[in-house]
Amino acid sequence: MTDPSVLLIHGSAHGAWCWRDLLAELHARGLKARALDLPSHGADRTPYDEISLDSYRDAILADITTHGDRPIVVGHSAGGYAIAAAAEAAPDRIAALVYLCAYVPEDGMSLADMRRAAQDHPVLGLIEKTGDGRAFRFKPEAGVEALCHDCSEEVKTCVREHIGPQAIRPQETPLRVTPASTALPRHYVICENDRVIPPAEQRKMCADWPASTVHSLSSGHSPYFAQPALLADTLAHILHRSG
Repeated sequence: MTDPSVLLIHGSAHGAWCWRDLLAELHARGLKARALDLPSHGADRTPYDEISLDSYRDAILADITTHGDRPIVVGHSAGGYAIAAAAEAAPDRIAALVYLCAYVPEDGMSLADMRRAAQDHPVLGLIEKTGDGRAFRFKPEAGVEALCHDCSEEVKTCVREHIGPQAIRPQETPLRVTPASTALPRHYVICENDRVIPPAEQRKMCADWPASTVHSLSSGHSPYFAQPALLADTLAHILHRSG
C-alpha cells in the first residue's frame, strides 16, 4: 500500500513559503507533499476583506480535487480551523488530520473565542490591527521573535519579508464540529517551547486523544524552520501508520 500524500496548510499571516525546509525534508524521504497558499496569503492576491473561513475550506477542497488524491492534511496554528472546516465538509476526501501546534476547534466556537478563553494568550501582545480594523499583522520585531526565537537569522529575515496581513473575519467565525471531522484519524504535534500558543493550551486541546496520536517536539512555534528534519520524521511516522 502506498503512503498518502501530505497537504500542508499554513497559519495566520503566513503562506506556502513557510514550508520550504520541511518540503525539502519530506521529498528527500521520498514522500509526496505539497503546500497551499490560502486565499489572501502568499502568492494569492485575493483582498483580505473578501475572505472567510469558507474561503479557506473551499481552497483546500479545490486543491484536493485538482490533485485527485486523499491526503493527510496538516494545519499549523490557525490552520487547524481551516483543515477542520474542510474535513467537516468532505471527510471522505481526507485521510487524516494533523494539528501542528494548532487550534483544534471546539463546537460552536470561533478561533478568537478559543484564544479569549485560554488561560494565557501571549499572541495578543505580538500583533497589531491594520488601519481598517479588518486584519492584523505580527509586529516585525516582537512578533517575529516569538514566532522564530529558535530559528536562524536567515529564517527571521525571510519571515519578515514574507509575512502578511491576516483577515480577522475567518478567525471570528464559529465552526460546527461533528464526527465528520472528529472521527477521522487525528494527530497532534505539541511544540514544547512555543511562545505563541502555550504548550499547556496545546495539551488541553488533545487531552483526551489516544497517547499514540500525540507527538512532541522541543521546537518553538515554527518547527518547519527550526526542526524540519525532526518534523519530517514525525510526519513520516504518521504517514506510514495512515498508509
